[in-house]
Amino acid sequence: MSETPEYPDHAGLQEPSGAREQAARAAEWDAADPLAAIRDRFVLDAAPDHASGDAGVYLDGNSLGALPRTVPGRIADVIAREWGELRIRSWTESGWWTAPERVGDKIAPLIGAAPGRVVVGDSTSVNLFKAVVGGVRMAGKGCTEILVDATTFPTDGYIARSAARMTGLAVRPVEPARIADEVTERTALALVNHVDYRTGRLNDLPGITHALHSAGALAVWDLCHSAGALPVGLDAHHVDLAVGCTYKYLNGGPGSPAYLYIRESLQERFESPLPGWNSHSDPFAMDPAYAPAEGIARGRVGTPDILSLLALEAALEVWDGVSIEAVRTKSLALTDFFLECVNAYVPAGRARSVTPYDHQRRGSQVSLECSPAEEVMDELIRRGVVGDFRPPDVLRFGFTPLYTSFADAERAAWVLGEVLRALPDVEPGAAGAGG
Repeated sequence: MSETPEYPDHAGLQEPSGAREQAARAAEWDAADPLAAIRDRFVLDAAPDHASGDAGVYLDGNSLGALPRTVPGRIADVIAREWGELRIRSWTESGWWTAPERVGDKIAPLIGAAPGRVVVGDSTSVNLFKAVVGGVRMAGKGCTEILVDATTFPTDGYIARSAARMTGLAVRPVEPARIADEVTERTALALVNHVDYRTGRLNDLPGITHALHSAGALAVWDLCHSAGALPVGLDAHHVDLAVGCTYKYLNGGPGSPAYLYIRESLQERFESPLPGWNSHSDPFAMDPAYAPAEGIARGRVGTPDILSLLALEAALEVWDGVSIEAVRTKSLALTDFFLECVNAYVPAGRARSVTPYDHQRRGSQVSLECSPAEEVMDELIRRGVVGDFRPPDVLRFGFTPLYTSFADAERAAWVLGEVLRALPDVEPGAAGAGG
């Protein structure tokens, strides 16, 4: 299971041919898929039948991952035994107190980090605030600005602007591809999304990080749409700080706690803007003077949300025996195949991919521009194909290789074609699925 699987190369898209021809190919590839058995570790609808295509298809794991089968039993035990019977003793006897670092060490290999560099707790927004303000405090004197990914998820921009107001810096939005050219000696740090949430474009983490360091700035990365879907390589690329949620490709559940990564060489210098008692060097001394803990524990704040944290820990068991490289290989094969099926099944001019075809620039989702996108997604969901809509005209389909099959991809494209064929004709000239 740990070896990287091989899948057919679909980079050259085919012209439309016989109806549902791709269904037979999906069946063949699902039968040979070395990750196919991992699907059984999740609670899902029945897989689509390769002949009829009937069954639900879940392609919204880039918003909320499916439920791992290990979670309900684990949480039942936490509630009935650890909380119900042991009560306060569970902070020590059940390992509640050490869970933020322990679960962080389970996430670490999925984002290319060594143990002791990831702590789990709080929301993504709170961790963004810690990372940005903490990064500014470590930046060199004379810095006057924070660069922010101009295409970022809105919360990242909100947090960066608030942090800038508090620290006396300015925020300058910059397209990720332009950061290497725009960074200056006055830049404290740049906050960048690894994968664009709207288009699925993968930004150049190694190149942007190197460019920032060459100018003396820090690199802060948002991994919400990449962790659990593709290799990140935080340690290898010397990333300074990173944050991410755990309810998408890590399948931690709605509102599951986020995580904070701090490069080992920076941990001693990291000064959190939220110095809670949980990150004190001696939390139970109740000392009115704050003294930060050693290592990654200084990224903690207050009492952790134990139920959600332990649900996440159980959810991460689905990764046993699975390499992130194998997941990336299947992700690219799935998204290639979906784009091929869209090209075959969707009427010309009715949908256009805004997700790059280049593997080096693609995350694990496919975003299609079409009109009327919101109505189309509503109809897809009514027919059992669950993706999501982003204004004004984007359909998003997230591919989670741990449980998404080639049959899922084929059925989603077929139903999309049916929905779009039923719409009134549009004016010619719109782009097709290629791009």
